[in-house]
Amino acid sequence: MVNEEAVFFSRILTELTLSVHIIFATIGVGVPLMIMIAQWVGIKKQDEHYILLARRWTRGFVITVAVGVVTGTAIGLQLSLLWPNFMELAGNVIALPLFLETFAFFFEAIFLGIYLYTWDRFENQRKHLLLLLPVAIGASFSAIFITIVNAFMNAPQGFDIVEGELVNIQPLLAMFNPAMPTKVAHVLTTAYMTSAFVLASMAAFRMLKGSNHEYHKKSLFLTMKLGLVFSLASAIIGDFSGKYLAEYQPEKLAAAEWHFDTKSEAPLVLYGVLNDEEVKYSLNIPYALSILAFGFPSAEVIGLDQIPEDEIPPLYIHYLFDLMITIGILLTILSSVYLIAIWKKWNFILTKWFRWMVVLGGPLAMIAIEVGWWFTEVGRQPWILYQLMRTNNAATTTEHVDKMLYAFSGLYVVLTISSIIVLSQMFKKNTVEQELSDRALEKAGGSV
Repeated sequence: MVNEEAVFFSRILTELTLSVHIIFATIGVGVPLMIMIAQWVGIKKQDEHYILLARRWTRGFVITVAVGVVTGTAIGLQLSLLWPNFMELAGNVIALPLFLETFAFFFEAIFLGIYLYTWDRFENQRKHLLLLLPVAIGASFSAIFITIVNAFMNAPQGFDIVEGELVNIQPLLAMFNPAMPTKVAHVLTTAYMTSAFVLASMAAFRMLKGSNHEYHKKSLFLTMKLGLVFSLASAIIGDFSGKYLAEYQPEKLAAAEWHFDTKSEAPLVLYGVLNDEEVKYSLNIPYALSILAFGFPSAEVIGLDQIPEDEIPPLYIHYLFDLMITIGILLTILSSVYLIAIWKKWNFILTKWFRWMVVLGGPLAMIAIEVGWWFTEVGRQPWILYQLMRTNNAATTTEHVDKMLYAFSGLYVVLTISSIIVLSQMFKKNTVEQELSDRALEKAGGSV
């Protein structure tokens, strides 16, 4: 029997946990690659500033990893407590990627510890850089395996159903489902993109606060370059994601685009206001939805008129989709303008207003990550396991989920505030200028 109140609070608590965790998880996936690139550039150019970038980013990264462990553990706990029927049905199938995700994390954590405590133990920095490879690989594979679980929920396969139970399970076939390639690629590229813009935001903020040190200029230049590369990659993979939805989850694409009637030469609907099934004040791009869905302008795109009413996702996902796309475009333009201005030696990028735009780029990128995941999860509704199990039938029937919501909310508030305080104090008391001066004195003392 379905307990509607328990379902509601279970969904709210799961959404809250994922929303908090995705912040630390995104940084946990993207920052190791940024560290590795910065250290590699420093070694290649014999530039102490890039080496210091890697060193300072690593210190901050460790804090986010610690908090990510707590929120990630909460997700695993809530899967069993809040969604027991789902775990009973699909637990055997998703056990392998969940185990591999844990293994990848431990692989990353072990080498992260070794990397941290061997900074000054290698005369050849290239050998020290090699220790970072398992950290970056482990972080990315951790994201890959957990995303495979989500992909399976969107495109379940690799089993038979007999009397309501999953049998003849083929874990590898379940893992390599049709949703896996685009979901994994999109998660990775957006994590790298977001991390680049968050780090660029920090560099720009320090420059706004009066520090004109070469360290921050190099940090900003490197991260904006990487931000542009990965924002373009995210756009390309986003196009493939649209084509996946058109073929496998047409109701999600139709709801996201307020595409009510099946037709060819379908326009892409951006923004607007919905009045029953009439869209007002929207920006329509002719043929764009047909191109997004199937690659050519005359393609017929399935509308909501062909979807059973009880299987139509909430139509507000249109705004989530629009916000995600808009932020992606803005960040691509921002990084492109910055790099062109560097090339052309235009000085407007030194102004406060432009640096504030770069500062805002970090939070905007994180907002795009958040609404992207909300779009992914809400857009699958009413299914927790697509076409097999509805969300209402997967949830717990206990009457105490509201108390869990309050408890976990308090935990997340404490974790978030603590993280901000620790990170700010860590770098406030140990400035770039002071650290470079100390390292110079160390080298001078060593040479004597």
